Amino acid sequence: MKHDKIYLILVGIVFAAFALVFDTFPRPRYSELEKRDLATFPSFTLDSLWSGDYAEAVGKWFSDSQPFRDDFMAFSMMVENWTVLRFGDDHVTYHASTEGLADFAEAEGMEAEEPVAEDDGRNPGGYVNKLTADEKAKVANAGIVIIGRDKNVRALMCFGGSAKAGTPYANVCNKYVQTFPGVNVYCMVVPSAAAFYMPEKVQKMSKDQSATIRNIYSHLDSAVHAVDVYTVLGEHAGEDIYLRTDHHWSPLGAYYAARKFAEVADVPFHTLDEAGYYQPDTVRRFVGSMYGYSKDISVKNAPEDFIYYKPLKAVYETTFEQYQVDENYQVISVGRPHKEEFFKRFKDGSSMAYSTFMGGDTKLTQVRTNVGNGRRLIILKDSYGNALPGYLFYSFEEIHVIDGRYFTHNMKDYVREHKITDILFANNIFQACGGRYRAYEFFLTMEEGCKDNPSTAFYKNRAKDSVDVQRDTLAMQKDSIVMQKTDSVARPVQQDTLKSAVQSDTLRKAEDRKEDAAVEQATAQPSDSVSVQ
Repeated sequence: MKHDKIYLILVGIVFAAFALVFDTFPRPRYSELEKRDLATFPSFTLDSLWSGDYAEAVGKWFSDSQPFRDDFMAFSMMVENWTVLRFGDDHVTYHASTEGLADFAEAEGMEAEEPVAEDDGRNPGGYVNKLTADEKAKVANAGIVIIGRDKNVRALMCFGGSAKAGTPYANVCNKYVQTFPGVNVYCMVVPSAAAFYMPEKVQKMSKDQSATIRNIYSHLDSAVHAVDVYTVLGEHAGEDIYLRTDHHWSPLGAYYAARKFAEVADVPFHTLDEAGYYQPDTVRRFVGSMYGYSKDISVKNAPEDFIYYKPLKAVYETTFEQYQVDENYQVISVGRPHKEEFFKRFKDGSSMAYSTFMGGDTKLTQVRTNVGNGRRLIILKDSYGNALPGYLFYSFEEIHVIDGRYFTHNMKDYVREHKITDILFANNIFQACGGRYRAYEFFLTMEEGCKDNPSTAFYKNRAKDSVDVQRDTLAMQKDSIVMQKTDSVARPVQQDTLKSAVQSDTLRKAEDRKEDAAVEQATAQPSDSVSVQ
């Protein structure tokens, strides 16, 4: 009897402690780990009470905004890191949870052409991984491959597109060169880090990206200029050209791509080696999007320096048109043009460092410089393209940065009105194989002010998932930085070969799904009203 009382008292104390924490402690409004706003307490109406929506919303708020949510999730990741499945002597470790993501429907039924023989930038390839070929690997959540140890941990997104993928993307580039005679059109397909750092033991999980890029370039009209950044990045793979903890390339990788583009476009360009032209700046202890997507604690424990470069001698002025978007990523209003700094400054430890460039995606950006060479550039891009313009302020007199998800002008009118001379398609390989081409094609015929975008239409009525689809609302961090969502996440792909490799029921074949989800975007000026994607 005495032991029963002690037991009841202990249970009561634990229950009271949990009740105290979950009922009285402050509830978070933003999840740094999941990069999304958490559910808020719903407004009461008789209709919502009668329909049951109010009770459902209260339950969602209660479970979604638990105190110390991120801490509990981080602890769960740590436990999962201990509870893994190990097979054979191939230096590959599989997490118990490996739910795969995304392949590309556009790849089906397309035929790849043989790569052209001439050396015109359309025949990338030949890279051999001598850096991480023998690394041990761990397959984490969603098929993300984790390599390296301690401070050198790197998270890699597997690529599942075939060598036949991306033809519609090439076709839309061709359509632009046909629509705008006299305008230079360029196609830049940016590979992901997996192209250069995937260990041999798990190489079968990720398809050959160079073959896909060759297919895209082989379908380009001869008047479209291919910009081969695959080869250039491979030549510098030993440098920090990709972020280890984020799905993006690094500003240094974007620099090498911008230099290659300037060479193809035949415009002036100043290198980082030239004294006085660039000033490096660093956000220390940066941990990017791959922590939340992989759910692997080792990524969080391996922060990196986010180093970017500001053009010191360039004279330029930046104008933004800010888009307000709803929870389905649809543009609902467009702000008036206003001048603002191109580069945003984030404090050390901020996970939003990649939003340094323009503060994110949900805006139309126009940069006017003093170059005066008559060259005016449009960059049609995903978030990878955000890091390019700053290196081109010495190269073009105007640069117009347009995100494929957010644009409300007729492209024909826009090109004519702004006397555009050059158009660069700069997208990562996932977007080039996905549905982004539909938006670029739609821009040519849509009415001025149209807010419907085929690139984001599939978000409508789609159930929101805390990891797979990041919500687009504002959240203020403790460091007084207005938070904002940015860019399409190139989703990791788990190949069919993964199932046979582990021979386990806990691993299943990836479900086909379109790749186009958003990560964080932010601005360093809390006084600004900023929309989030």
